[in-house]
Amino acid sequence: MADEPLVLGIETSCDETGVGVVRGTTLLADAVASSVDEHARFGGVVPEVASRAHLEAMVPTIDRALKEAGVSAKDLDGIAVTAGPGLAGALLVGVSAAKAYAYALGKPLYGVNHLASHICVDQLEHGALPEPTMALLVSGGHSSLLLSTDITSDVRPMGATIDDAAGEAFDKVARVLNLGFPGGPVIDRYAKEGDPRAIAFPRGLTGPRDAAYDFSFSGLKTAVARWIEAKRAAGEEVPVRDVAASFQEAVVDVLTRKAVRACRDEGVDHLMIGGGVAANSRLRALAQERCEAAGIRLRVPRPKLCTDNGAMVAALGAEMVARNRAASDWDLSADSSLPVTDPHVPGNGHTHAHSHDAHDHVHEISKENLYS
Repeated sequence: MADEPLVLGIETSCDETGVGVVRGTTLLADAVASSVDEHARFGGVVPEVASRAHLEAMVPTIDRALKEAGVSAKDLDGIAVTAGPGLAGALLVGVSAAKAYAYALGKPLYGVNHLASHICVDQLEHGALPEPTMALLVSGGHSSLLLSTDITSDVRPMGATIDDAAGEAFDKVARVLNLGFPGGPVIDRYAKEGDPRAIAFPRGLTGPRDAAYDFSFSGLKTAVARWIEAKRAAGEEVPVRDVAASFQEAVVDVLTRKAVRACRDEGVDHLMIGGGVAANSRLRALAQERCEAAGIRLRVPRPKLCTDNGAMVAALGAEMVARNRAASDWDLSADSSLPVTDPHVPGNGHTHAHSHDAHDHVHEISKENLYS
C-alpha cells in the first residue's frame, strides 16, 4: 500500500467544495464544505455565490483533508482537480488552487473530468473497475450512459439527456410541491409513504422510434406541474406523497430500463450508477431488481460518494499516476463543457518546480488565475 500513489483531489464544479485524499484505491480523507444552504432561498444554485463560497472554503477544507488523512502535503505524489464540466467560475477557483499547491510543492498536476471521476470513485468502495464497465450517471446537471474500457483514456458516451437532467427534474417538481431545495432527498422521503401507481405520469423517449439510450425529463416535469395545477384549480387537495412516488417511479423506471438495455446490447455484465441521484433509494432498489433479472452485477457507491466530492477526483488522479498518464501543463484552464471523451487534460510534458522560491509564486498564481 505504501508504494501506491498518494493523491489529493479538489472538486468545485458546482456548490460543494470537496477535497479528498486517496492512496491507490484506499480513501484516507473526504472533506466537504457545502454552500447548499446559501442557494436554498433562490431555489437553485447561483454561480456567483458558489464561486465565492469555494474561494472562502478552499484552504480550510484542504487543511482539514490532510489532517484527516494523517499525511503532509509534501508527501503527495500528485494533485488532481476537476477541470470540467461544471460552472465556469466555480471550476476556476478549484483549478487555480490546484495549480498553486502543485507548483509550490513541486508536484504533478492532473486536470480531470467530473463525469469520469464519478465513475472512478466506485473503486474506493468495490475495488478496481471491470473493463469494460457501463456507467449510469444521474445528477442535477447530468443524466448520462457511458461505456468505459479504460477510465483514464477511453470513456464513450452512449446516451444523455436532451433537456432536463434527472436531478433538475427532482428540484423543479419539489418546488411545485413547495417542498424546498434540493428536491432529491425530500422527494425520496415523501415517496416512501406514497403509491407509485397512483398517477400514470409519462415515460419520456421510450417509444419504438425514440433514441435507445437518450433521456428526456422536461415533458414529465411539465406533466406533473399541470396535474398539480389542475387539482389546485379545482379546489382539491394535492396528494403530495402519491405525486412524489409516481413522479419518482417514472424517472427511475426510464433510467434503469435504458441502462440495463445498454448493458445487454453491448454485452457488458457490470453496471455502475453514480451521481447525486444515485443516492435515491428507489433507484437503487429497482436497479438491483432489474440487474439481477438480467444477470448484470450492479455497483453503486455509498450515498456520500455519489454526490460531488473530492474523493472521486483524487481516485481518478491516483489512477492517472498509477497508469503513468501525462500530467497537465501549468496553462490548464477550466472548461465548463469538457467532453467526457476527455477523462483528463494531458499536457505536453512540462517539468515541475522544486526550487526553494516556488512558494513565493503561490499568491501570484492564484491571483492571476482567479481574477484574470
